[in-house]
Amino acid sequence: MNPSKILIVDDESSILKLLKTVLNKEGFLFIDTAETGEQAMLACRTTKYDLILLDVMLPKQSGFEIFPWIRQTTDAPVLFLTAKIGDFDKLTGFAIGGDDYITKPFNPLEVVARVRAQLRRYHKANELPAVKRIYTFRTFQVDEYAGELRVNDTLIDCPAQVFQLLLFFCQNPNRVFSKKQLYEHVWGEQSFSDDNTVMVHIHRIRERIEPSPSEPVYLITARGLGYKLVQESED
Repeated sequence: MNPSKILIVDDESSILKLLKTVLNKEGFLFIDTAETGEQAMLACRTTKYDLILLDVMLPKQSGFEIFPWIRQTTDAPVLFLTAKIGDFDKLTGFAIGGDDYITKPFNPLEVVARVRAQLRRYHKANELPAVKRIYTFRTFQVDEYAGELRVNDTLIDCPAQVFQLLLFFCQNPNRVFSKKQLYEHVWGEQSFSDDNTVMVHIHRIRERIEPSPSEPVYLITARGLGYKLVQESED
């Protein structure tokens, strides 16, 4: 039995029933459901969830509209569900801070795989490391223990998934990683690699740490190979 608490938000009862049944069979027994944004917000007020599956096309208030409120109440991973397939909608979900994006119709086993990957990362991030690790660069600093990013001594807001990717780069400086490798290491799933996911998060990191995001000096592109975080050697 998996003790994680999951909230599924969707206005289609058939989707709620399908996801709840599949997740129950996979050992997730603590599952709540909601059909509207209002119900979802009420549930988040009374229960601390480990993960939320949030439909974008909800009645009255969309998933995108209620997401900022949800993010203020919890740092749990939020996976958007939507029937839309355009890149714009996908990028919107990531841009406002979503952790993953699942397009309908979906393979229920893919949803389970993504849920497991997000929960592993979330629970790992909430475990206190044995040693306090701080990664220092010229203009920014990443505190693994506190989960903080500081740029020029100013604390910068950094969504969990963006922080995890930046932390991975900090742990492996001056090493080139392909998009596929980054997805496998940080998102934890090989089968569902998504170039857009990695590219969006690379862009969000650059927006935070680079003096000029369009001309990066830290998180650079190795053309045809991938990305690497440059750390200057100490003389």
